Amino acid sequence: QVHVVESGGGLVQAGGSLRLSCAASGTHSSIDYMAWYRQAPGKPRELVASISSGGDTNYADSVKGRFTISIDNAKNTVYLPMNSLKPEDTAVYYCAVVVGVRHYWGQGTQVTVSS
Repeated sequence: QVHVVESGGGLVQAGGSLRLSCAASGTHSSIDYMAWYRQAPGKPRELVASISSGGDTNYADSVKGRFTISIDNAKNTVYLPMNSLKPEDTAVYYCAVVVGVRHYWGQGTQVTVSS
């Protein structure tokens, strides 16, 4: 069973920064890619950013230029520094780990941006 643990959420003022981390453990197969999703109250979960084990990245338009995803394959850890945060970035952020066709999710970490 793959275990996924997120950290780094919190409360920050608009314009501030936070750095999310996500570590995966327990996988006996190579991770194909890791991603961050977020879900705000009353809204569907949306992809924020993803990165493959080879370093290919994908971002939601709303975060391009402000968030940067990176991966440490040796540690099965993905990082998401978030800069110039906006109130609309407020959400629970979830890490997803993809191994083959299976997705494993973390418990989520709250990010709150005050105006």
